[in-house]
Amino acid sequence: MTNRGTIRAAVVQARPDPAGLDACITQLCDNIANAASQGARVIACAETSIPGYPAWIDACVEAGLWNHPPTLAAFEKYRRNSLVVPSDYTARIGEAARLAGAVVVVGASERVDHGLGRGTLYNTLLTFAPDGSLTRHHRKLVPTFTERLIWGHGDGAGLEPVRASVEGAGEISVGSLVCWEHWMPHARQALHEFGEDIHIAVWPTAHEMHQIASRQYAFEGRCFVLAIGQIMPACDLPGGLTAHNLGPDDLCLRGGSSIIAPDGSYLVEPKPDEESVFVADLDLGLIDRMSMTLDVAGHYARPDVFAFSVNRDRRSVPASTQSKPE
Repeated sequence: MTNRGTIRAAVVQARPDPAGLDACITQLCDNIANAASQGARVIACAETSIPGYPAWIDACVEAGLWNHPPTLAAFEKYRRNSLVVPSDYTARIGEAARLAGAVVVVGASERVDHGLGRGTLYNTLLTFAPDGSLTRHHRKLVPTFTERLIWGHGDGAGLEPVRASVEGAGEISVGSLVCWEHWMPHARQALHEFGEDIHIAVWPTAHEMHQIASRQYAFEGRCFVLAIGQIMPACDLPGGLTAHNLGPDDLCLRGGSSIIAPDGSYLVEPKPDEESVFVADLDLGLIDRMSMTLDVAGHYARPDVFAFSVNRDRRSVPASTQSKPE
């Protein structure tokens, strides 16, 4: 019998550079290189690491006021610093993944720049293969609560894991979901059907309930889960808005990233309040051992009782109108 071996994975818990998109991309590429220097071959970053989560929609009391000038200014800045896919910026991330020889999963606020839906923003996850190619492009299905001030509804495109060959580990399956998609049973099952080895669970900040969802996902899917939150101090919130019960040195996003095994136990306990890269060695054989008792897409499935299908078409913007690299 061939042992599947071990792969090192990393979560990047960072404070997105408030200087804007270009600075965020530079920081991201540096973090990918840092994780790779520690031997990581799967590297994951938090929800909307580019250009940072718009925490002001929850943290600032005026966020929902109609035509409030500081709110409009905050949205304008966020929109202009959102990522066009594909673009020279995504090419830079792909090159960082290639140099790292790693599967890299990055959360971004995406802006559609051309064609149908021009100007719409999406809460997006991008997966880059070890050869640098962009292999998965998923837009969050439903923006959660105040997020609907910022992002449009996504679609089923990308609701499947990426299979990639990684040096030293062979072929692995890596999937991901955004934040509250982890409470959408059908979204979970859409990925479980393919059998993930490693799942990336991205959050603005990974507090207790988000840990519960991430651990549940690991146990249910019999996979390793990298749960990632980001760091953001209140001083990074837009000017002119009033942060509710936060001083400038307080954190409005506290990280809390963790790495979870297929039995739901922690390999890396939640790490709040610090910027760092956390790594762990994942014994892929544990997936086989844990699947003996539960396999929701295999011996524990009942396709004769439950029917399941997924529309994985890109909904809003046809491929012919996607923006091209400059």
